[in-house]
Amino acid sequence: MKKLKLFYNPFSGDKSFKHSIDEAVRVFQRAGFETHLCRGEKPGDVAENIAQTDPDFYDAYVVSGGDGTINIAANAMLNHGHDVPVGIIPSGTANDLATYLKIPKEISKAAKVITDGRIVPCDVGSANGRYFINVCAGGLFTNVSNQIDREFKNTLGKFAYYIEGLGQLSGISPLPVRITNSTDVFTEEIYLFLVLNTSGTGGFNDISPESSVSDGLFEFIAIKARPLRELAVLMVKMLKRDIINDSNIIYFKDEYIKIEPLFEDEKFFVTDVDGEKGPEMPIEIRNLRNRLRIFMPN
Repeated sequence: MKKLKLFYNPFSGDKSFKHSIDEAVRVFQRAGFETHLCRGEKPGDVAENIAQTDPDFYDAYVVSGGDGTINIAANAMLNHGHDVPVGIIPSGTANDLATYLKIPKEISKAAKVITDGRIVPCDVGSANGRYFINVCAGGLFTNVSNQIDREFKNTLGKFAYYIEGLGQLSGISPLPVRITNSTDVFTEEIYLFLVLNTSGTGGFNDISPESSVSDGLFEFIAIKARPLRELAVLMVKMLKRDIINDSNIIYFKDEYIKIEPLFEDEKFFVTDVDGEKGPEMPIEIRNLRNRLRIFMPN
């Protein structure tokens, strides 16, 4: 019998997955998987469990939680040489990666993706040595996920991100930065940058509809510093999936990106990786092509 390890965050989203584990285990068992559980009761539990596990013991890992939980598991796997396919049961708030991969929210159907779906290669980003799968971001809205009260976030879902984000607009300041890729250098004042491995983040699911999780390239999007009224128009365009061709946007694809702050206010040096606090700027980001394998629907 094949062995599968299910990591789950009991505090993600509406906290309901812990009451429905049997649905997933039933699907796995009927497909011939012996299922072992790891409950992420406190920070570090998932990473520590992976670090202490023989890399060759399991045939697959499954992560139930949001993008942050997936990020923690992926970092632990890459840091400790675990090369097994990863399945996702989305149970967080935004679930950006699962949305991009078209993984169903219904638990039994998500579990079926792992037993009956296909395994695809997935690029991984390295930001100053910290891995990410979905996004590395900086500037406006970057620390929204970390600042939102957990209960508020779980109650209002994606809408909580928008409310907290709008609250940041009153103190908005442009960020002078130097952006370097494989061929060009940009010096610009921006409000926000996104380095996307998939098509969206924070519930904006199709910011960059041409993205691919396995092409070896990132989609880079930065919003130039402009009057607030123009920023509002850009937000509307973002919702309408019509932003990358706007003149107020810096957009390119590349496998290497460096962002250097040309300012001294350290509160803006923080970055975000997959909804978790990331490394401080300056930041060098490299695409590690096809470093993970992920279950996707057929």
